[in-house]
Amino acid sequence: MGTVTELFDSYDDSPDEREPQPYIQEYKGVMRLRFNAFDVQSAMNKKAPDELVLRYTRTMVEALAYKPQPRHIASIGLGGGSVQKYCYRHFPDALISVAEINPDVIALRDHFHIPPDGRRFQVHCEDGAGFVKRHIQQFDALLVDGFDNHGQPAQLCSLAFYRDCYHSLTAQGILVVNICDNHQLIPPIRRSFEDQVLLLDDDETCFNTIVVAGKGNILQANC
Repeated sequence: MGTVTELFDSYDDSPDEREPQPYIQEYKGVMRLRFNAFDVQSAMNKKAPDELVLRYTRTMVEALAYKPQPRHIASIGLGGGSVQKYCYRHFPDALISVAEINPDVIALRDHFHIPPDGRRFQVHCEDGAGFVKRHIQQFDALLVDGFDNHGQPAQLCSLAFYRDCYHSLTAQGILVVNICDNHQLIPPIRRSFEDQVLLLDDDETCFNTIVVAGKGNILQANC
């Protein structure tokens, strides 16, 4: 796919910012997926590839306790596949569908031990907004963690997008969103989910906020 992967044995600056392709940086046994020198998109411990290195990813999967036996888990944003690998391992009966718009990110999947496409696991190279729009009442859990070199794409920040997320869920489905520090996204999520929303902060970095939104009474039923 024309992707240039750069492996660093020590901490270094990012590649030329004029070429914001994803790249891999290795430091002290941890592989990081990056678009620039400032933000880490994903991280993997080479000795424990299935370990959730970043605290916010642990918060996202902890939210799945509200839907303990999902049959279909969807996610927007592949990155290094940390959350998707966790779901693949811990929910063996679930179908896992992933939307990733950047083919260069998908091209790095083998470096992060992301499962190959098969009966239970599928990565779709498409925009996340279109992905949820074409799925109606299909997902028991939808995980949104979509970022590019400029942050969260506009199409993943609109009221229309979150309404489509609502309609893509089954009757007792949940939405889990990494909004990072963009708290302007909370009102459209509340409107779309009739205020059935919880906020979970990342205590480790105080930077990532995870929003959990429930359809029906799923949040109250599992408190």
